[in-house]
Amino acid sequence: MNDISDHSFSQRDQGAPRAPAPRLELSRICKQYPGVRANDDVSLVVAPGEIHAVLGENGAGKSTLMKIVYGAVRPDSGEIRWEGQPVEIASPAAARKLGIGMVFQHFSLFETLTVAENIALALDEPFDLAALGKRISEVSGEYGLDVDPARHVHSLAVGERQRVEIVRCLLQDPRLLIMDEPTSVLTPQAVRKLFETLKRLAAQGCSLLYISHKLDEIQELCDTATVMRGGRVTGRVKPGEETHASLAQLMVGHSLPDYTRRAHTPGDVLLAVRHLSVPSDDPFGTTLEDVSFDVHAGEIFGIAGVSGNGQAELLAALSGERLAAGVAPDAVSICGKPAARLSPAARRRLGFAFVPEERLGRGAVPSMSLAENALLTAHRKPGMVRHGWVGARAVRAFAERCIETFDVRCSGQQAPARSLSGGNLQKYIVGREILQEPKVLVVAQPTWGVDVGAAAFIRQQLLDLSAKGVAVLVISEELEELFDICDRIAVVARGRLSPARKTSETNAEEIGRWMAGLFGDRGAVPPAPEPVHA
Repeated sequence: MNDISDHSFSQRDQGAPRAPAPRLELSRICKQYPGVRANDDVSLVVAPGEIHAVLGENGAGKSTLMKIVYGAVRPDSGEIRWEGQPVEIASPAAARKLGIGMVFQHFSLFETLTVAENIALALDEPFDLAALGKRISEVSGEYGLDVDPARHVHSLAVGERQRVEIVRCLLQDPRLLIMDEPTSVLTPQAVRKLFETLKRLAAQGCSLLYISHKLDEIQELCDTATVMRGGRVTGRVKPGEETHASLAQLMVGHSLPDYTRRAHTPGDVLLAVRHLSVPSDDPFGTTLEDVSFDVHAGEIFGIAGVSGNGQAELLAALSGERLAAGVAPDAVSICGKPAARLSPAARRRLGFAFVPEERLGRGAVPSMSLAENALLTAHRKPGMVRHGWVGARAVRAFAERCIETFDVRCSGQQAPARSLSGGNLQKYIVGREILQEPKVLVVAQPTWGVDVGAAAFIRQQLLDLSAKGVAVLVISEELEELFDICDRIAVVARGRLSPARKTSETNAEEIGRWMAGLFGDRGAVPPAPEPVHA
């Protein structure tokens, strides 16, 4: 690991031909928030055409630093130089004028607007909506990030929203592109296409600042990496010369333990889905067709698939957020009780717990404190609510127990949910559900945007929970994650579910074919209908 070098020129250098000025140079950037120093004397240099990774665990200060570069956050001190000239980036609009674009980890989209309307809002010049829609289709198709410009954002799955964010940036022809976890919910095929695009952009002189917790991506894509821990830069490395283990240790400060699997035998069926067919209310949604599977006590059952193939509809049907007319009561059974027509609260009383794929807005209310967010789903715990009155002491104690047990890095149980890094908020939400001692736990995208240390911790918690006899259903687009922790795995494609396989009896290649709808003895899923354009 090498220290960040001083990039000033000596007297002797001034007579020699000078290298091109760095595209971006940050010098001694500091940013303080109440209770936490997010950036502490941070310096970083990015050359033209360089793909530069910023590595660190959740809460290391990476996202704050990127928001400073994009003008969304003002630094308390330090200097920013753009192509050799000192600049003050007062707003995202000012950043875009310089040629800086950013793909945020947490989406900045208006759900009631269409894809084209959302992208139009980011443009700083007049536009024609019809022509813009055509351009979106061309660019998204060229880069393998297909999105329909006419669809409303509220109808899009998480992975599809990620594509919109990326396409919106690419349309601005940036000179510096900041990407914060851009592949967290993309398929392997889409990731390959995106990498081709990013390498092509770099070859054309565009610089990239790339944040990802997927170390294989960093090693394949990035030229250099700045490592951060606790808001400070701890060094710079060439990722291609490191191993996964060494990069992980640089990020978290210690080596990661192997997963511990406790011996257990799957027991009774605690979650049963029988011939579940749910028509989509949304013309762009996915209709579930004859979905059936079981999850046993002590088992982790995984469902893979490309985002937008019915995962959101399945989750809504399991959690009770969507009560479809005409569905048989036993289409969903929890602990042997028909539950398909029960409310979310009634399902929780049967022992059901749920972690949605969207942390902010679904898993937690951004403006509410961690204690208040605990009350939202855990209010049945003893002492938290009595005769309609909130037991504030019990609520605080529950939140503090969750923070301590699940190593949530925050300023305390009164911290607003939005103040936590993505990984720490995810640990809190998962912990909140586990501490309710469920019999059935459904988790969507459990480690989306989570650093390697937090991801290993969450996966170990799920393994421990299954060893205690809980039935765990994991819906994820991370194939590596599913193979790491699941006993059996299936795939959802265009609303239909593949056969289930023991993870020891299948591989990523077979699951990849199934993700394309090729289910072997069940045949191929019919082709998707052509998208409707305005």
